[in-house]
Amino acid sequence: MDFLVLFLVYLVCVLTSVLLLCLYSKRTHNFAEEILTDESQVFSRFIPKWLQGATQRVFHHFFHTRNCIFIILHLALEVAVYSEFTWEIFHYCLELEFSVFHLLLPYLLLIINLFFFTLSCTTNPGIITKSNEASILQVYEYDEVIFLKNMKCPTCNLRKPARSKHCSVCNICVHRFDHHCIWVNNCIGALNARYFLIYLLTLTAMAADIAIITTTFLIHLVLISNMSSGTYFDDHGQEQPVDIAFLIQHLFLTFPRIVFMLGFIIILTFLLGGYVCFTLYLAITNQTSNEWYKSSRAKCHRCHNKDPVQEKPSIYRNIYAKGAWNNLQEILKPITVYKKKN
Repeated sequence: MDFLVLFLVYLVCVLTSVLLLCLYSKRTHNFAEEILTDESQVFSRFIPKWLQGATQRVFHHFFHTRNCIFIILHLALEVAVYSEFTWEIFHYCLELEFSVFHLLLPYLLLIINLFFFTLSCTTNPGIITKSNEASILQVYEYDEVIFLKNMKCPTCNLRKPARSKHCSVCNICVHRFDHHCIWVNNCIGALNARYFLIYLLTLTAMAADIAIITTTFLIHLVLISNMSSGTYFDDHGQEQPVDIAFLIQHLFLTFPRIVFMLGFIIILTFLLGGYVCFTLYLAITNQTSNEWYKSSRAKCHRCHNKDPVQEKPSIYRNIYAKGAWNNLQEILKPITVYKKKN
């Protein structure tokens, strides 16, 4: 059916767009930069130089400088989804006598999410300055693989504490640096990692809850109308039993905005769910995104290094892990610059 092809193209476009935004937002890992470099080498033969330069400037402004573009985009997407949910789905579900608590739960999650989103945006992530440099230097030990003693940040002219990193976007050194998140326009570090984690959890719960309610609503409509047991005439004039493809097409023609929104929300739920699982894994093992990436690079370097004498210094062991519960406590109650490590 033409509709299914169109709907599949829509889903692919949405998935590709979200994946690209997620990749570019992970600027700490430089993975998106590598992809962009590889792609630019391929397309540079076909794209005029002036257009390449303009594209690079746009991407640099979006992903390499502090700006509120993605905060606005984030809020605009939430407004669009909740507007559709409120004006159509909520109204119809009330008529179908859905549980009021289940219908109000997305709004409660939205309030909590916006609160922790604001904290993630505005909280000091753990900026290292001359005044707190000496205290932070005593918080974590150096593992001598990823973090080496007596290293200095050439930009900030500060000694680099273990687990810290200089963020080129914010132009600051951050204590227990995780990554720079374009969606909150802030670094994620020791002092706001807990807010960012709760923000991610509530965002995923919001998307999943709205997807479940919307899917349940559409299933209810199909069951009430008894459409699944009916028939229709195909393009050749032959009578066919109603199948899934026909039902999806009928629902799209009847509720186009709801079906499009549902497709976007389902994709978003899976993407956010995967990222939340990864973030929880890092929290439980007491790693940051920056450390996970660098440790994998260190292990790769060791695997490709055939000289056994050169192998030893590249062996990485996470010396910061203290057990799952203690590791989570460190996220929820971070070691401050004023507290020395026992």
